[in-house]
Formats: sequence, structure tokens, C-alpha cells
Amino acid sequence: MEKIRLDKWLWAARFYKTRSLAAAEIGQGRILVNGQSAKPSREVTKEDLVSIRKEDPAVHVRVLAVSSVRGPAPVARLLYEETVESIAAREHAAEMRRLAPEPAHDFTAGRPTKRDRRQIDLVRGK
Repeated sequence: MEKIRLDKWLWAARFYKTRSLAAAEIGQGRILVNGQSAKPSREVTKEDLVSIRKEDPAVHVRVLAVSSVRGPAPVARLLYEETVESIAAREHAAEMRRLAPEPAHDFTAGRPTKRDRRQIDLVRGK
């Protein structure tokens, strides 16, 4: 049975750009293997369930293959399969963001300029 270090697998599967970034995320407890926290040196094998909390909600993937070589994205995609529950949770979160957008996104212009301030003062009657 093939085994590989968790940080190497996350790097090869293109979840993180470098192994050191993957190791840092593992150290912060954002990666779970089979529901348990792990260390970067933890070995993963086929059929392990890896939970990755890069954004909300977490991505749950099942390891299909192991590779210590970082290849192109289409090849890296063959190393794992996202679970059905994870896909449904991501789609639900995207739908909720679409229906109730972040209020701070309405402030695209930032602070008023001097010209804007003059126009505001004219409207207020100052």
C-alpha cells in the first residue's frame, strides 16, 4: 500500500502552492485526516478522508491516489474526489452568498472626495 506525507500530498494535489504553506496550515489545525487533527508528517493512503478548511465551508475530499510529484492541474485533480456532502455544502453556501451579499461590498467608492463633499454640503444646505 502506497503512503505519502500529508503536506506532500496537499502540495501535489495543488491545494497549496508550497509544502511549507501546507505544513503551516496543518500545524494550525485546518486540515483533518479521517476526522482527526494531523501533523505534516502524517502519512495518507488511498480512501483517507481529508478535510481542508481554506474557506467556509470546509472541503472534504477522498484520496484516490498518492503522488509525490506536482503535476498539471488536470492530473492533480485525479488524486482526489470531493464528497457529495462537500459539494452540496459549497453550493448551498454560494447560493446564500448570492441571496444575501456582504453589506460592505456596497461601499465600492470608499471615502468621499473633496468634490463629493462639496456636493453633499450643497444638498444639505450648508
